[in-house]
Amino acid sequence: MIEKELYGVAAAFNSPDQIVKAAREIRKAGYTKVEAFTPFPMHAIDDALQIPHSKLGYFVIVGGMTGTALALLLQWWTGAGDPHLLPTWTGLAAYPLMIGGKPPFAFEPSIPITFELTVLLASFTAVFGMLALNGLPRLWHPIFNFKNALRISDDQFVLVIEKTDPKFDAVEASRLMRSLDADTVEVVEAE
Repeated sequence: MIEKELYGVAAAFNSPDQIVKAAREIRKAGYTKVEAFTPFPMHAIDDALQIPHSKLGYFVIVGGMTGTALALLLQWWTGAGDPHLLPTWTGLAAYPLMIGGKPPFAFEPSIPITFELTVLLASFTAVFGMLALNGLPRLWHPIFNFKNALRISDDQFVLVIEKTDPKFDAVEASRLMRSLDADTVEVVEAE
């Protein structure tokens, strides 16, 4: 007989207060790989599960600074770049341009383009970084095997102790979930 792969033990709760209280108790019991599924965002659940802050902001700052640097470099290169910096066969040699008596490169007229490229690269970094960090797009998730999975988007609050938790034992996790007044407790398969 083929043994099925487990995802974890899922418990459904009927109110936001119940799931937050249960999450705190599960963390106190020593479980670290716990996931919450709720019909609306709950800021208290992040604290209860001790979820660390996202690193996405750091990526966005780097993306924005890269956009700033590229915009300034491009504008300097096209207006005042050294024609001998690159070999002539590349076709990328730039020559100083005198337009309207202005200097070959000035920071002030460069601000709009610099701003736009900074925002562009920061926003692309935010979108693609968010998708990467969240593991999206994901067309299927093991929580869909939970008996009441459709109610999660309506009125059900679900906590899952994942099998990848070092302390995971399906019987003990189920017993703990039942002791926390869960409405439904179920062992969820990964496939």
